Amino acid sequence: MSLIKTAEKKHIISLKDLSPNEMLEIIDRGIEYSDNRVELGHQLKGKILGIYFKKTSTRTRTAFSTAALRLGAQIIAYGPNDLQINTGETMEDTLQVLSKMLDGLVLRTAESPEILRAFANQKRMSIVNAMTEDEHPTQALADLTTIKQHFGELSGLEIIYLGEGNNTTTALALAIAKIPNMKIRFFTPPNYNIDPILLQYAKEEGIRRNTIIEEFHDLKNLPKESDIVYTTRWQTTGTSKLDANWREIFEPFAVTQELMNKFPNAVFMHDLPAHRGEEVEPGVIDGVKSIVFQQAENKAHSAKAVLEWCIG
Repeated sequence: MSLIKTAEKKHIISLKDLSPNEMLEIIDRGIEYSDNRVELGHQLKGKILGIYFKKTSTRTRTAFSTAALRLGAQIIAYGPNDLQINTGETMEDTLQVLSKMLDGLVLRTAESPEILRAFANQKRMSIVNAMTEDEHPTQALADLTTIKQHFGELSGLEIIYLGEGNNTTTALALAIAKIPNMKIRFFTPPNYNIDPILLQYAKEEGIRRNTIIEEFHDLKNLPKESDIVYTTRWQTTGTSKLDANWREIFEPFAVTQELMNKFPNAVFMHDLPAHRGEEVEPGVIDGVKSIVFQQAENKAHSAKAVLEWCIG
C-alpha cells in the first residue's frame, strides 16, 4: 500500500513571518485575480474553510467568504456567539478540534496573536489572521495589491498616513519594510502612536532595503511630495481613547481637500469604514483621486490569493 504525503499547510499570522518573495507572490497573484486573468473554481475544490469573526466586519468577512466560494471551497461561518469559547472552552482547545475537521480557518478575535502563532505548528489546518488588536495583515496585502495594480510598481513610491496608530498602520509598516526603495511617513496624534516595538522592527527591516519608515506627531514634518495619502477611521474597532477630548486632538490629522491640494499627483486610500466629516472630508473620499472602492474590491481578490497560497 502506498502512502500519500500531504503538503504542509501555510499560515498568515503576521507579515513578519512572510519573506519578501512570498509577500510579492501573494500581491502579484491578487492582481491576476483582480484583472480576471485566472480561471476560477478549481483552486480550493474539495476544501472546507471556517470563517470565525468575533468582531464586526463587512469587507474582510465578505472578501474571504466569497473568495473561498469562487475558488471552489465550501465554508462554515461562525458568529461571535456560536462557539463553545463563550462557555469557557479555551481558544487552544477550540482550534485543536477545528483542525481535525477544517482545511483552513480565517479568524478575527480579541485574543493575542501569539495564541494563533502557537497553534500554527500543526499541519492540518491553515490559519489566516483576519485582524488582531495589534496587526491586520490581510489589509496590508490588499492595500499593496491595489497600489501595485494602480502604479505598476511598488519600489520608489512615497506614502503619507494621517491618523491613529492602529493595527492597519502596523501591518502597513511591516509590509512596506519588505519592499525596496519605498517611503512611508506616519503622522499620528500624540499618545496615539504605532506600537514602538513593531515600528522599530519595521524600521530596521526597511533600512536593509533602502526603505524609509518614519513616524511624526507634528504636521510641520509633512514632506513636499507624496504618491498616496492614506487614513483610517478614528474609532478603530474594539479600541477606546485615552482622552475625553480626543476628537480635538485628532482634528488636525483629518484628510481635507486643502491637504490633498499639497499633493496634486497623489491618490487617496482608506481601509473603510469611513466617517465622512471626521477623518476625511466627503469631497476627498468621493473625489476623482480616491481609489478606496478599488481598494475595497481588491480585498476579495487578495483574499483569493491568500487562500490559494495557504491551502491550495
